[in-house]
Amino acid sequence: MSGVIWLALDGVGHPADAPPGSVWEQDLPALRPLIDAGLALDATLGVPGLPQSGTGQSCWLTGQNAVRLMGKGATGKQAGEHFGPHPGPTLQALLRESSLPVRLTRAGLKAALLNFYPPGYFAAHARRPRYGCFPFSFLAAGLPLNPPGLPGVSPTLGLSHAAPWAATHNLDDLRRVGQSVARAAERADLLVLDLWLSDVLGHEGRPAAAPELLTAGKRYLRHLDALLTGMLDAGGRLVISSDHGNFENLNIKAHTTARVPFAGSGVALGSPGDIVQAGEQLTGWFGLP
Repeated sequence: MSGVIWLALDGVGHPADAPPGSVWEQDLPALRPLIDAGLALDATLGVPGLPQSGTGQSCWLTGQNAVRLMGKGATGKQAGEHFGPHPGPTLQALLRESSLPVRLTRAGLKAALLNFYPPGYFAAHARRPRYGCFPFSFLAAGLPLNPPGLPGVSPTLGLSHAAPWAATHNLDDLRRVGQSVARAAERADLLVLDLWLSDVLGHEGRPAAAPELLTAGKRYLRHLDALLTGMLDAGGRLVISSDHGNFENLNIKAHTTARVPFAGSGVALGSPGDIVQAGEQLTGWFGLP
């Protein structure tokens, strides 16, 4: 059986919690049916404040309540704290021990992060290491970034990095990339894409969002839809997740308390209610203790 492709969206709230006129209001023939048939999960975990990528992604990667762990003080009282964007010492220790890439590698299974990282990324981190949760977890597992022999995928999905976020690839290009990822999954247990441009766009939000920002946001989802179409056409098994809300509401620049999607094809989603329980579900697919 083919391995699982994990599309880890960053800062994408569920369309059911998006305001009128959001990026979700368009034709997305592959993406929307999956999202609508999937689940909408709580990312707040009962803790005040806005969810953050550090704790949110750690919950997904470990199936443990990283928010509660961050709030554990010297007295042992566990109030909880959202933390991010990058994992600090507490979350790094959790990811080194319990993240899915680490546990898969220990079990002799094959995992890879397919994000393409340019030379400037490595130069910047040589000066000041500030890896996000996904690259940190794969490095902690002893796995390389830009793994040889596998397709490297830009997390911008064929958009430029800065305004006006123009398209640098067409939809057919993205479909072909999706097909190549699905074929690569036939030789692996887990392939991951850490898709963070949505959160970057979300942080550009403001009241009466500029038309070009909404246009870029919609374009990004269409590119994601094309990538997904290629994966599905090639028989890929996949899961879609998100760590917190943001991108679904471009009228503000902060994160939101929106529920987040948990959807997939060829996988059993179960009935989790929050991102910790969904992280446990991911682990269960691989038979890990």
